[in-house]
Amino acid sequence: MEREVETIEIQLLLEGIYRRYGYDFRDYVSDYILRRVHDQMERQNRNTISEYQSNVLHQPACFAEFLLSLSIQVTAMFRNPGFYLAFRQHVVPQLREMPFFRIWHAGCSTGEEVFSMAILLKEVGLYDRCRIYATDMNEAVLEQATSGIFPLASMQAYTTNYLQAGGLRDFSQWYTAQYNHAIFHPSLKQNMVFAQHNLVTDRSFNEFHVIICRNVMIYFNKSLQIRVLNLLYESLSVQGILGLGSGETIHFTNQESCYTPLTPTVQLYRKWR
Repeated sequence: MEREVETIEIQLLLEGIYRRYGYDFRDYVSDYILRRVHDQMERQNRNTISEYQSNVLHQPACFAEFLLSLSIQVTAMFRNPGFYLAFRQHVVPQLREMPFFRIWHAGCSTGEEVFSMAILLKEVGLYDRCRIYATDMNEAVLEQATSGIFPLASMQAYTTNYLQAGGLRDFSQWYTAQYNHAIFHPSLKQNMVFAQHNLVTDRSFNEFHVIICRNVMIYFNKSLQIRVLNLLYESLSVQGILGLGSGETIHFTNQESCYTPLTPTVQLYRKWR
């Protein structure tokens, strides 16, 4: 019975958030949402979801904390190095044939993977030909991403990722250490555009030659994944490249036949129609 009541409370909370703030979490994976809500309830000393709902709907700062808990996912520079190695091997040769190309990092979180792509493109001599659009639903997260400042303590792990991803230089050349932070070179931000965009509720805003949307849809239920994959398909040019996370796939969508896998081990696809 308690679980049934919680299910009703969650549905009411998410419906209230949608009506009050315009953010739609109704098709997120229920267990994931429930964990985040319980974490916030504990932080605010609330005993029931209904009590917590009152705070969220009446206190925008409370909702901002909830939004932040959903926005910040596990991320790292050159996360899953095999993805970037495959990108170098299978996508870069195609990009070399183009005078200019646009890349969309959808759900960029705090920006580590955006800067990873910029470094990769710098190293292969293609950065001056591109524009990287990095979007997330949360403005606070975007502000952090825009800074290009990351914890210095993470650089050792990031260096390992970078080398496994086919990095060509000493990774420390890309940043300046200052106190406990690594400040990445301003030149990496030269062709970046950071903007707020919600994959759940917003539409396509351009045509892209590459779209990277990794480890975002694992928090969506199947129907929402289909909606988002449709959005990405509509936003991708013919012969464009789609990059997904290791736990994500296009296999259950109507567009599956419109893509060709570039490698059997990494989620990189070329749209051919």
